[in-house]
Amino acid sequence: MEPKFGPAGTCQAFTEAGNKTILQAPGWVARHGLTAYEYQCGRGVRLNPETGARLKAKGEEHGVTLSVHAPYYISLASQEEEKRANSVRYILESARAVAMLGGDRIVVHPGGLNGRTREEATAMAKATLRAAQSALDEEGLSMVRICPETMGKINQLGSLEEVLDMCEVDERFLPCVDFGHLNSRTLGQVNSYEAFAGIVDAVRNRLGEERSRCFHAHFSKIAYTQGGEKAHLTFADDLFGPEPGPLMELVARRGLYPTFICESAGTQTQDAVTLHRLWEAERDALGSR
Repeated sequence: MEPKFGPAGTCQAFTEAGNKTILQAPGWVARHGLTAYEYQCGRGVRLNPETGARLKAKGEEHGVTLSVHAPYYISLASQEEEKRANSVRYILESARAVAMLGGDRIVVHPGGLNGRTREEATAMAKATLRAAQSALDEEGLSMVRICPETMGKINQLGSLEEVLDMCEVDERFLPCVDFGHLNSRTLGQVNSYEAFAGIVDAVRNRLGEERSRCFHAHFSKIAYTQGGEKAHLTFADDLFGPEPGPLMELVARRGLYPTFICESAGTQTQDAVTLHRLWEAERDALGSR
């Protein structure tokens, strides 16, 4: 098994190259040597069955695995029962979409604390996720894996520990480890081989070997302030991290096979290619020893 690499949505170069429809995305990704693509539903799930079927066929044609990013306005720990019920509905809609695309992973933002303590918010988020998994099971979507994401702002729900707590709700859940977010919320402390290894070790210790090897991941450099995440950057930035090299070394050394989705600002395809090449170089170096 090998890791997969790909972009979140379409980059600036995709449009500049004359591509006009999302149906061209899998071919674009494959031509860059990539094997993953994350379909963006951040502002709502609007994928119709015809487009879904055609995009699925394109993914299969080009050997590209598709995942879905669920709507940004999910709030797992909302004080309002209606908003939590809507969050379950958004997760279900995202699961329907990824099933249309032939994929099996949906990335979910946990949302804010909503006036709760961190412990209370995590407990409510877990209850909402249980309800969401039940909704998926009832609709025959048990194969879809919900991936709660680590978040970049300190006042958001979504530290590594909180996400691992959420993933203990169901063995099918996978953490979406966003390394840029974790670096931002720790003010630059997740930017070394040792720090990356500590994250993977924490996933293994809490969720087991299988999930620590195949977890979902987002990667980009992110500017931050004292409150955490401020803005996504590109790999050309040399002020903020995290740096991808040490992480790709860790992935190669441990034989991990996550799906890495690059969320750089406008250069996500090119930067995903960089991730892939760094991993290949580390793998090849290990093989030559």
